[in-house]
Amino acid sequence: MRVVHETDKTKRVLATDVDVADGLLSQGLGLMFRRSIPDDYALVFPFGRTTKRGLHMLCVPFDIDAVWVVEEEVRAVKRLSAWTGRGRAAADTVVELPAGAADGVEAGDTIRVEGL
Repeated sequence: MRVVHETDKTKRVLATDVDVADGLLSQGLGLMFRRSIPDDYALVFPFGRTTKRGLHMLCVPFDIDAVWVVEEEVRAVKRLSAWTGRGRAAADTVVELPAGAADGVEAGDTIRVEGL
């Protein structure tokens, strides 16, 4: 499984070490209580329907990039700071990546989770 970012001109792999948070417990915990994540890591939250999705960084001691996606189209991208970061946007899928991994990803781009 991998997370791929596409624009009209480029295609690049953002992550090859991908976990899926598809249950109530895994979605609730997210990245909480982890000390770090690898550079090529992504945690994907597939929700199945579009609504406002909020994220918090409580008990997450490192910054991350969060990407909110609707039908593979990026709706929002935000850097969330350790412990205190918060973000909210409409999405049917949310992708959490190491800080800096989503540099260059913008609203309107495509994010595809291959192998999901």
